[in-house]
Amino acid sequence: MKELSNVSRRDFIKTSAAGMAGVLAAQNVMFAASAPRKFRVGLIGCGGRGNGALENCFEAAKIIGAELEVVATADWFKDRAENAGKKHNVPASRCFSGGDAYKKLLETSVEVVLIATSPNFRPAHLEAAVKAGKHVFMEKPVAVDPPGGRKVIAAGEVARQKGLAIVAGTQRRHEASYLRTQYAVERGAIGQIVGGCVWWCGGALWFQTKKPGESDADYMVRNWVSFTEMSGDHLVEQHVHNLDVANWFIGHPPLTALGFGGRARRKTGNQFDFFSIDFDYGNGCRIHSMCRQINGTDGDVREFFRGTEGETGGGGGLKGSKQIEVPKFPEHNPYVQEHIDLLNSIIAEKPLNEARNVAESTLTAIMGRISSYTGKLVRWKDLVENESSPWYNLTCKPTALDFETGQVVAPPDDIPAVPGREA
Repeated sequence: MKELSNVSRRDFIKTSAAGMAGVLAAQNVMFAASAPRKFRVGLIGCGGRGNGALENCFEAAKIIGAELEVVATADWFKDRAENAGKKHNVPASRCFSGGDAYKKLLETSVEVVLIATSPNFRPAHLEAAVKAGKHVFMEKPVAVDPPGGRKVIAAGEVARQKGLAIVAGTQRRHEASYLRTQYAVERGAIGQIVGGCVWWCGGALWFQTKKPGESDADYMVRNWVSFTEMSGDHLVEQHVHNLDVANWFIGHPPLTALGFGGRARRKTGNQFDFFSIDFDYGNGCRIHSMCRQINGTDGDVREFFRGTEGETGGGGGLKGSKQIEVPKFPEHNPYVQEHIDLLNSIIAEKPLNEARNVAESTLTAIMGRISSYTGKLVRWKDLVENESSPWYNLTCKPTALDFETGQVVAPPDDIPAVPGREA
């Protein structure tokens, strides 16, 4: 794989969508520096990832010569919204809390919204942000059930019509090593992909136990990584990154999923500890997906693809029979680069729109989870086309609306799905 030092405009246009975003970012740095722009930003979801995303956005603005003003913050918990606001001189009157906090934030003068709430809230928050005419950065995954995934796709189409940008937190699509590899694979460096494996295996994440007198809503929001209804399970919340790479490299989501999993060590919530899933992408291509969150076990987070003429990892290690000339891509921290690409696309009036990509990768993970929870073969069209399928309208409850209306009842702890018996 040979890297080019210069890229003509014609070659630039030929790059993939993600590759184009990276090159666009590189080419627009001088433009942004010569015409400083001030972005009015709002943060919805003021936990660790939300504050991290905001810092990434500040760094991105600095790199391209733009400025950021944090106009408002929003979170389920008042102290989190106010603490995030204090860091950026946001008055308490614009630090909103509660189930409708996002609506109040969207009524302010924010131009760009960073959405980093737990995944169950993201479809509703994205839909409202697009309706309000805001550009969006949205963390992955973007839903916990099929209706939520379809809502994100629909919101993405509305954003496209309005000329609004939506960039997702699938940062591998903005990472130089992945962009180089995908560019070469897309152009036949390893022939046609016929199989591979994707992994996210590691230790358990943090968890919270319920406090005496704590409401079900507060408990679920604090302990969101333990409940399928909040995170989609770790297959969806975490392993979606690797599944996104598979969809990206192969060029489309899988046709079917058949998997299994189980729960052995978790302390709260209702999620599984591990999953093993066979994804059939058609044309003889199958990808094995494996993810695990169990302490004391060996970890592995990567991707591997076998082609008819070679093999590669997701972020490098390409061994193929065809030499591909690859353009240079920006080498910034990918968590920062995704914000660089977002802001530069707004400046250039060529808004990026990653809603469908991230929604399809999220739905891929959801398809695998449904199969593992039930032991049934699940088809892609069961989630997006076949309205008579039992999975098409499968909705995780409590929903985002239930949190707004105060009708949250938490599922019991330590009672997971049983394959062959329930969804």
